[in-house]
Amino acid sequence: MKIGVTGDTHNNLKNIEKICTIFNKNGTDIVFHTGDITLPKSLLAFKNLNCPLVAVFGNNDIEERDGLEEISKKFNCNLYDEPFFVQIKNVRISILHHPDLIDQKMLLDSDIVLHGHTHRYRNEIKNNCIIFNPGECAGIMRGKNNIGLIDLKDKNPYVINF
Repeated sequence: MKIGVTGDTHNNLKNIEKICTIFNKNGTDIVFHTGDITLPKSLLAFKNLNCPLVAVFGNNDIEERDGLEEISKKFNCNLYDEPFFVQIKNVRISILHHPDLIDQKMLLDSDIVLHGHTHRYRNEIKNNCIIFNPGECAGIMRGKNNIGLIDLKDKNPYVINF
């Protein structure tokens, strides 16, 4: 099973279109968005994914929460408060926006922690837990946009730059 990771898309509709295309071409089974979608129209752009979208609310999503929740009902999308925990194929995954919420308990209870907020690439192991942020997706740094992919068989995160 292959999971996709994106976050901090901040209303960049052009990038969201590219993100969906990349995930679809790579046969992603589920995509996790680590927050800061920001506007309902941006969330709706993810309807082009060929797989479910699971997202957590980031700090820039709070004012649009009602609209985001309404749009999520129009396609295969679920929105959650952070941190959100899910187990897929015996792999325990925590999804959050703010990396400062990562604590010892989360590291012990998770195999993979996905976060956003910083717009910076992160791929490290702490206490046998992978902490991953693919980095920039908002288009702020031209040519530096990344999405992440993780095959749950080998749990080796990698990025695709666009």
